[in-house]
Amino acid sequence: MLKTSDIEKVDLLRNSADFLPVSHAYFENWNIRVVSRKEDPCKNYLSPHRRDFYKILYISKGTGILTIGTHTYYIDRPTIIFLHPNGIISWKNLSDDSDGYYVLFKKRYLDEQPILKVAMEKYELFSKIEKNVIRLGENDLDSLNHWFAIMLKQYEDQDGMTEDRLQTYMQMVMIESLQVANFPKPDIVSEEYRQIHDFFQLLEAEASDINRHNPVRIKTAKEFANSLAIHPNYLNAILKKYTGQNVSTHIKNRLLEESKALLIQSDWSLQEIGFSIGFADQSNFNQFFKKNIGLTPQAFRKSYQIKH
Repeated sequence: MLKTSDIEKVDLLRNSADFLPVSHAYFENWNIRVVSRKEDPCKNYLSPHRRDFYKILYISKGTGILTIGTHTYYIDRPTIIFLHPNGIISWKNLSDDSDGYYVLFKKRYLDEQPILKVAMEKYELFSKIEKNVIRLGENDLDSLNHWFAIMLKQYEDQDGMTEDRLQTYMQMVMIESLQVANFPKPDIVSEEYRQIHDFFQLLEAEASDINRHNPVRIKTAKEFANSLAIHPNYLNAILKKYTGQNVSTHIKNRLLEESKALLIQSDWSLQEIGFSIGFADQSNFNQFFKKNIGLTPQAFRKSYQIKH
């Protein structure tokens, strides 16, 4: 395990740049996924938008910096993390040796599983940020390794009862985690990262409130900067530093994600979707979508319907 002094930790926490912004396809057709971190290690990423899945991340080996909202944790020992779909999260990998597992399960799946939903509400591991992160001792690992290994095997050997078994095992993981719960205090987050968090929180609030009668309210870099009471150039600079993309690119990508979700999940007309994301003229929406996706909105909607 990588050993780092307190001074080195502070420097890393202040300068954890080079995140890869990721988006998540709300329309992907799955309910639960189980993945080995050893086979598929986490890379640096920033997930600024609401996701349509919950995540249990079990780190049995590896070092990195995890940020949930404005809470930052230096992870250098076994840890289990429970992530809510609405959280703005990032991960900065600091070592080559990764081990453990992660489990993803869709929000829509949870709505159909009242027993799992009640357990999650009872234990509050996903809903309360102070309970999201549990630091583990060496004696706690055998039991968790056991449950996650079973989950991975069940996931790989899919049958008609796989999802029923997996939700039972997830409840066991929550119970085992609470029995040994050691909730670490978050480290100090940098002012720059707090401002980035505020930007993504505002962007998400704007995008998630879109509807036919309430189009996106602000959609330019200047408008976002003004709402955050900072200069547009400064906002661009810190986003570029931490994510490699400027304000306009993040806004564009978020509006595209919302457009794709609406095209697939709603029966809104193209004109209604274009209007909702800020285009009074449908032809401008068509041009915007095709330039960035490679298909017109109508062709994208049709292609998805054909596949499914």
